[in-house]
Amino acid sequence: MERTIMQDLIAWKNKSDRKPLILQGARQVGKTWIMKKFGQQYYKYVAYVNMDHNVHMQDSFAKDFDVERILEDIGIETHTKILAGETLIILDEIQEVPLALSCLKYFCENAPEYHIIAAGSLLGVAMHKGISYPVGKVNLLTMYPLSYKEFLDAVGDDQLAAYVDQPGNDKLVTFRDKYIANLKKYYFIGGMPEAVMTYLQDRDYDAVREVQNTILHLYESDFSKHIENRSELERTRMVWNSVPMQLTKENKKFFFGQIKKGARSADFEVSIQWLIDCGLLYKVYCVEKPNLPLKAYTNFSSYKLFMVDIGLLGAMTDLNVESLLERNRIFIEFKGAMTEQYVHQQLVSTTTYIPYYYSNVKSRNEIDFLIQIRGSVIPIEVKAEENLQSKSLKAYVDKYKPAYAVRTSMKDYRKQDWLINLPLWCVSDLAEFPISES
Repeated sequence: MERTIMQDLIAWKNKSDRKPLILQGARQVGKTWIMKKFGQQYYKYVAYVNMDHNVHMQDSFAKDFDVERILEDIGIETHTKILAGETLIILDEIQEVPLALSCLKYFCENAPEYHIIAAGSLLGVAMHKGISYPVGKVNLLTMYPLSYKEFLDAVGDDQLAAYVDQPGNDKLVTFRDKYIANLKKYYFIGGMPEAVMTYLQDRDYDAVREVQNTILHLYESDFSKHIENRSELERTRMVWNSVPMQLTKENKKFFFGQIKKGARSADFEVSIQWLIDCGLLYKVYCVEKPNLPLKAYTNFSSYKLFMVDIGLLGAMTDLNVESLLERNRIFIEFKGAMTEQYVHQQLVSTTTYIPYYYSNVKSRNEIDFLIQIRGSVIPIEVKAEENLQSKSLKAYVDKYKPAYAVRTSMKDYRKQDWLINLPLWCVSDLAEFPISES
């Protein structure tokens, strides 16, 4: 299974000013697998250390920050030669040994010739507990579930994948039925690597759902394991279980009252932040006035929450494969939430843009996403089907006159005076925005 993040890892290896790398991402997105594969393909030796319950490493880092001694200990622990430039050192679940995280600073300053990658699914949570972070002494990289483009490549449609960044290409029209069929599969399977691999092995959707439910169970086990306060644990579970319901609302702004009657934001903000720190949820803030920079006009009390993966969203709602592939009534009622989740997932995994959304209480206009591209604010409207009524988008364009407006749907690519119709399977092309007129 090819992952585009491999190119980022290669670029890190070849940097002249390379620092220890921290690989972030939710549990089960494939961090351990990609680190090991990267090491096997591009280094002579790989020294892999799982820091979870590793007494030897805990003792080693607790003594002092003597880098040469620690490197020797890692070699003994892994039975591997530790050679500068030839050995990839992997410190997995590094948050379990906080002193190891602090030590990355000394690796950077005193032994920059060694190649070190650290990863941790709960690293963000650890930061909020006061663990020292080596600011300015590490490189950062975030790993996500497979994007739709990566999914196409994984299921053997690599030729189709080659054109999703070329929205004006005729092949996208000729083979649109194939893109749609794969999109439906992606809605159900999602991008978690184990779910995708299970589908590839047996083409068994029930087995895929079993994998997804297992992943969800692991996440909930993390809640119990790492949240010590019982009331905070219960609130975290309530937030987590409420997200699918919140996304199905016509107004997808997160309402605390839908978690629990009379609930206030102060009651649940810690729980929401915990889930965000784990990489399981994403906040998309509201912008009431779409001026540059968007962050300066953010309403931090108003936001939408999205999940890490569309397949897990479907599993949490128990959306069966027949509903999705045959597009029966159950799916029709949920298609808006699935499609908006899909677009958000592609935006965060294939572009560098931070998505916001626009809402005007007086006019009741809402734009699904706003992204800031160089000197422009670009509105993006998401449509699940081919019904292209765009009253809110047109009103927004008339008022704010953006350089471009994007509507993504099941329709083929088309560029109009003020609007670009972008197929849902080409959302990753926004990484190269503005889109060519070809």
